[in-house]
Amino acid sequence: MSLGASAPTPEQLKQAFKAFKKRLKLTRLDAESQINANPLTSGRKSEIVAITPPNQFSIEVWEELVKQGRLKRGGHGTYELVEP
Repeated sequence: MSLGASAPTPEQLKQAFKAFKKRLKLTRLDAESQINANPLTSGRKSEIVAITPPNQFSIEVWEELVKQGRLKRGGHGTYELVEP
């Protein structure tokens, strides 16, 4: 965290987590729509588990969500949801 930067507020964390879940859902749906191009296939679930978080929130926000146990690092700048 840089000098003078304050910790993310609970509201920022809530908004960021909601944005993350929405982006993950849309990314999965997009991948599934490409997988299911053939109408005769049974369809498969997307295997996407980690994504690059929305860039409108700072890295401090994502790291705080990791500290809280709501997200975990996926590697190469990606994060994934922690399954309950």
